[in-house]
Amino acid sequence: MQKIIAFEKADELFIYIDESKSKLLKEHINSHKMASFELYPQFYLCSFNWYDINSPETNTNRVIIYFDLEDLLIFCENEQTKQKLQPFLASYSQNDKTLHHFLFSLLENDMDYLDDYEDVITDAEDEALKGHYRGYLEKIQEYRKELLRLKRYYTQLQVICDGLIDNENNLISEHEMIHFNILHNRVDRCYAAVLNLHDYITQMREAYQSQIDIEQNQLMKFFTLVTALFLPLTLMVGWYGMNFKNMPELSSPLGYPIFIIVSILICVALLIYFKKKKWF
Repeated sequence: MQKIIAFEKADELFIYIDESKSKLLKEHINSHKMASFELYPQFYLCSFNWYDINSPETNTNRVIIYFDLEDLLIFCENEQTKQKLQPFLASYSQNDKTLHHFLFSLLENDMDYLDDYEDVITDAEDEALKGHYRGYLEKIQEYRKELLRLKRYYTQLQVICDGLIDNENNLISEHEMIHFNILHNRVDRCYAAVLNLHDYITQMREAYQSQIDIEQNQLMKFFTLVTALFLPLTLMVGWYGMNFKNMPELSSPLGYPIFIIVSILICVALLIYFKKKKWF
């Protein structure tokens, strides 16, 4: 039997399975466990928070899988999640519905999604390199949150795949084990891709912060040059503003023009000096 059903209607399936198994399933549903893999002599019981990459919503939905030699039962947190997962279970013929097929279906488009997401991140970085910083930091935060959600999701699937590959109760045949190994490799590739993108985002954030620091340093450098340019003039103004007596410059008709010319020469000399030092 292969069925998918929401938590609130789980009692409809319990009548078809052993009472002890039904009790374990009820306890598992009511325990609100997030990611787990439990092995029993005759069946597997695992749960994870499914993240729908095709949906704009960022919420995850809890999914519990019961798997033995005869049954594949999938319990979903709500009816909406059931409707989304139903096509994954219905995409195979009745005789071909196995756990690895279902999990493969969940990951079918993930690598394409991650490749497209990398393009989105790269485009955002290219825009930033052109000087378009508006909303750039907010985008980095959004990308970072998305990648953290994906990282948690693939970590949960890795736990499940590890438990299935161990196959301690020998419920999985050698032929099926090949498929589970392939599935495990696919999950690992998705996880590695997420880690690479996370590192990429970290580098983008550091580059953005470095660019902001450079711009601030340039601004401070400009104000420093302006201060250094007018400091000698400030000294001269302060000197002649003291109104010392018997200063020949004060009584000379050329004193004011000379003061102006000297001030201009000082400014020009400092600008030439700054230019030779490549300070601007």
